[in-house]
Amino acid sequence: MTFERRVQRLLGTALHHLRQWSQPLRLGLMLCAAILCAVVLAGVISAPADLLQQTLFGLACLVAVLVLRRFEGHLPIIAMISLSLIASLRYMYWRLTETLELENFHDMLFGYTLVLAELYALLVLVFGYVQTAWPLKRRPILLSEDPAQWPTVDVFITTVNESLEIVKITVFAALRMNWPTDKLKVYVLDDGHRDEFRLFCESVGAHYLTRDNNLHAKAGNFNAALKVTHGEYIAAFDADHVPSRSFLQISMGWFLKDPKLAMLQTPHVFFSQDPFEKNLKTYQAVPNEAELFYGLVQDGNDLWNAAMFCGSCALMRRAPLEAIGGMDETTLTEDAHTSLKLNRAGYNTAYLALPQAAGRATENLSRHINQRVRWARGMTQIFRTDNPMLGRGLTLGQRICYSNAMLHFFYGFPRLVFLTAPLAYLVFGAQIFHAAPLMVAAYAAPHLLLANLTNSRIQGRFRHSYWNEVYETVLAWYILTPVLMGILKPKSGHFNVTDKGGDLHPGFFDWKMARPYIVLLVLNIAAVVYGVYDYLGADVTTDETVLLNQVWALYNALMCAAAIAVASETRQVRADPRIEAKLPVGLRLADGTEYHSHTQDFSQSGLGLKLAPGQSIPLGTPLRVSLFRHQQHYHFDGSVVFSRGNTVGIRFDPMTLSQQSDLVHLTFSRADTWARNWGTSTPDSPLKALRAISVIAVHGVSELLKATLRLPGQALERRRSGTSSSAPALDTP
Repeated sequence: MTFERRVQRLLGTALHHLRQWSQPLRLGLMLCAAILCAVVLAGVISAPADLLQQTLFGLACLVAVLVLRRFEGHLPIIAMISLSLIASLRYMYWRLTETLELENFHDMLFGYTLVLAELYALLVLVFGYVQTAWPLKRRPILLSEDPAQWPTVDVFITTVNESLEIVKITVFAALRMNWPTDKLKVYVLDDGHRDEFRLFCESVGAHYLTRDNNLHAKAGNFNAALKVTHGEYIAAFDADHVPSRSFLQISMGWFLKDPKLAMLQTPHVFFSQDPFEKNLKTYQAVPNEAELFYGLVQDGNDLWNAAMFCGSCALMRRAPLEAIGGMDETTLTEDAHTSLKLNRAGYNTAYLALPQAAGRATENLSRHINQRVRWARGMTQIFRTDNPMLGRGLTLGQRICYSNAMLHFFYGFPRLVFLTAPLAYLVFGAQIFHAAPLMVAAYAAPHLLLANLTNSRIQGRFRHSYWNEVYETVLAWYILTPVLMGILKPKSGHFNVTDKGGDLHPGFFDWKMARPYIVLLVLNIAAVVYGVYDYLGADVTTDETVLLNQVWALYNALMCAAAIAVASETRQVRADPRIEAKLPVGLRLADGTEYHSHTQDFSQSGLGLKLAPGQSIPLGTPLRVSLFRHQQHYHFDGSVVFSRGNTVGIRFDPMTLSQQSDLVHLTFSRADTWARNWGTSTPDSPLKALRAISVIAVHGVSELLKATLRLPGQALERRRSGTSSSAPALDTP
């Protein structure tokens, strides 16, 4: 029996005996225990210490965390969180009581601004621990074997400007989900008012819905459909999110067990690379930006009955949704606000961490930032107009989970403060800490190191160390104003649709998006250089302060350079993303020659594969492709468009609607395609992560220099052509 199991058994025995006591006695004992813990914690946090004592305390905590992180299970995590919180709260107590005796307005301006940013970071750290300490890890519940007992489901696919080629895949997949056809209706909710969509829906057996206006954007579109449909449940999908065959069978069981369950969310996974993965070449080596939320945070929220609706890949019970007036139409993040309203009304929400659908990620940095800006403003609107810490209907756990989701988007100002704080001393000479530099290090190092190590232990599968700083550095400048406007004018703003679908381009450096990072990089490098002169002339009492701030500025420069690397857009040569998958495939040539192999990847227009060693097929060869499911064979005509050795690329010939549906059913609709890479990135190692980001930072500086050297030639080319720049000319500042 493991140590953790022994402890759990002892705790279980103790709780069993505790339940035998009367309720007043139990409450009294728990209150006494809570008071005792609070008194001990307050004593540890506020205990004064000299440099040696604080250093030894920090080292002891660090050694304990390094030992604990080697053990599996929840108890070591709880112990690590406890030590991290003690170190962080001790630092903040010392920071507030010992370091703010600032002498002039100049020092107070910089010093108090920094401490406000630190208080925000500490609050988010504490709330984050509450969210992620003990993920629920919900499992599916099997349905009755008799499909006649299964409920009716309406599938809502919302669209406004997506191409029919994108929406087709989602519709085909939805129509062929494993569910009785007489209990399943698929609706395309088209705010684009397009005849081609109506004709397509009529051709394949889907229902086409539109409305006279586009009021309230996606939420208004959804609610308009809610009024004219009647299924007991609603499965919500964005236009590019393709459901797997098993989506409804996996998701429905919990609704039949829990009559108060209003919404069950599944993860958003993506079959194309986001700008970070594509431009930094980190695909499957580093978890993408969304994986932390869908891999861990939502699972943690589920423990507190605070799983959030994310607008797509979710199943909802109609009655509770109608009871709260439909999807919320008052904020830009209508999905999260809807789940908040459901929880306030006493309904349950759930999260199932099994990928059952996949969509397209934002293709470039500009679109990615625009999407996050909308999220930031929407979550700020909710915080301002329907603050989860206020009002009735929520438990404490729900209030913390929703509050942290909203506070997360306030990071723009604190992140910019951290990125510029070293300049206060190195350039302006401001004393932002009224403390000896070694004492600052003795208190700050345990706070930072223990928080990083603890989060690495908790989040390692879904977020590597230091990558949070990279993501926030990229977005901080752009979400600052929307968050401020969301606070000051919570009822203003409009819904910006995130464009999906690859724009072909040869690659370019996005000067417009990179400008804030370039300015911050230059400022931090200048501060380091300025500090060298200051260091050479420093006396014994200030040289350590200069060095400490220089290290901080160098770290900031590293993050800014990594952010610049994201702005160097990799060339886009395919409109349809390739999806890695190993599927059995047969090829038959016109002369009867047959080959059998497995695909390496597929897209809606073709597939790639490797033949046996020594085999090859000439370029341009027409052939018939066979894909299989169970004992059925499906055939598609195509031709070889790539041939190198035994590696072959095949493009499909134009297909009938029935063939297109079959292809989606055999490829995109397979749940194992999306689940295979779920949470399987390289395990986190803080030192390796820092080294990887350093390499990316060097690449970012290199790309910046190359783009700068290209500017004179681009200017000359524009003068010769007499035209303004188009897409590739984004390479111009």
